[in-house]
Amino acid sequence: MIPVEQIWPPEFVARYRAAGHWRGETFGAFLRARAEAHPERVAVVGSAGQRWTYAELDRRADAMACGLLAQGLRPGDRVVVQLPNLPEFISVVFGLFRAGILPLYALPAHRITEVEHFARTGEAAGYVIAERHDNFDYRTLAAELQHRVPGVRHVFVAGDVGDSGFTPLSVLESTDPAPAADLPARDAQSVAFLQISGGSTGLSKLIPRTHDDYIYTLRESARISGLDAHSVFLVALPIEHNFPMSSPGFLGALYAGGTVVLSPSPSPEVAFPLIARHRVQQVSLVPPLLMLWLQAAEQSPHDLSSLAVIQVGGAKLAAEVAKRVKPTLGATLQQVFGMAEGLVNYTRLDDDEDTIVNTQGRAISPDDEVLIVDDLGQPVPEGEAGYLLTRGPYTIRGYHNNPSANERSFTADGYYRTGDIVKRLPGGYLVVQGRAGDHINRAGEKISAEEIEDHLLAHPQVFDVAVVSVPDEFLGERSCAFVIPKGEKPRGAALKQWVRGRGLADFKVPDQVVFVDAFTATAAGKISRKELRAQLRATLTAQENTTP
Repeated sequence: MIPVEQIWPPEFVARYRAAGHWRGETFGAFLRARAEAHPERVAVVGSAGQRWTYAELDRRADAMACGLLAQGLRPGDRVVVQLPNLPEFISVVFGLFRAGILPLYALPAHRITEVEHFARTGEAAGYVIAERHDNFDYRTLAAELQHRVPGVRHVFVAGDVGDSGFTPLSVLESTDPAPAADLPARDAQSVAFLQISGGSTGLSKLIPRTHDDYIYTLRESARISGLDAHSVFLVALPIEHNFPMSSPGFLGALYAGGTVVLSPSPSPEVAFPLIARHRVQQVSLVPPLLMLWLQAAEQSPHDLSSLAVIQVGGAKLAAEVAKRVKPTLGATLQQVFGMAEGLVNYTRLDDDEDTIVNTQGRAISPDDEVLIVDDLGQPVPEGEAGYLLTRGPYTIRGYHNNPSANERSFTADGYYRTGDIVKRLPGGYLVVQGRAGDHINRAGEKISAEEIEDHLLAHPQVFDVAVVSVPDEFLGERSCAFVIPKGEKPRGAALKQWVRGRGLADFKVPDQVVFVDAFTATAAGKISRKELRAQLRATLTAQENTTP
């Protein structure tokens, strides 16, 4: 694990403490404080009717911590957590925090290739799953993971464990909590959990977040978004995502003392009744989902009038869509642009309409340092596009267990190279222009072109392949695989099934497959993958724009 002094040098630690950004708070302690201040207030509402007060959530976190330690896990261990939007996700992660064990978050859509990578890289000792979600049996995945990574000694299941030999989460939650003084003491400067990166260059990297830095970002996010003790926040996106976790997310809502409502699906058919029933005031969405909500709201019989703020992020929102939010849903749009590695920007609730519609906001902190530079690393004039670099009180300075990625992604003086191309307007507001790297931002999920190419190249009927992003009105970007076949040309559907069968998340399967005879080479006879992808993208886009 990267020591905190390597993440932030001592002079920066002193600066952020003196500014009041880092207050020495921990996740376990802030939950305890809320439970003591208002024990009977509802903290978590599940779609199956669960209603946990702050006192109940606090008790469950203690029981979970004691149960995990009783099972043989130890402070400092890592546990992969892959749960859908269940109340147990919240009790599990706060139990892990209390026990000094680090959650390592995996999305419900991830399959064995990704989960094995997380477990190996994070040196995980445990794995928490649901029995089943979206017709997928996670117990089978857990058995395969233990076969491949023997170090994953413990598997805990929300639901029926069957004959798997795994441990039900209910066993942990029924453990008699030990006195709070008997649980491991936590240092706010210690790493609290590991997040996954967007995976824009191969498999996702692991991001270490400390109690101090992450609580700062969710505390300020809650303030900027207007969350307070009376707020009701809906988690519609997968709860493990950084966006619905802390921008302001369910953690921001709990920090503010509000209520978190969990939706098992982001679809309007599922989410709209929950909004009406629980008088939800805030929710975070990605642009394609917002478009579905806008369309469905015009015919919906459900009362959505409680909605006050809708955060939209994960991908750039088209201005024409942004303009429709207030008239259609009656809520203020708040654009969010950020990354799991750190920097988060918000439009403010009192910004004028032009700023809300046409920018992706400004940074959370006065100590967020933002550089926009050209190809030579020189600052560009305000209003001109360039590469975004940043450092600050909640932007990491290194990935976990990945020296080569650290060398590529961070400058010698601690700036994170985000890979985004932006321009800065007066007042610090950013307008996102796109990405510098070879990746696809599909409905907010970041996909590495290189990763999918590697899997397709393993197919016996594929000679070469280039995967590119293509603009898409609904998804933002979709993926297209240009394939040079080897021997008999395979069917496009067969190649899609090949990728799916390699144990990858469904969102990584190419949306489109195009067969070509050859790729253009450089004068030296080599193919520049970056230039090739740009050329193929431009050709396909031009063809689509001229098709009646």
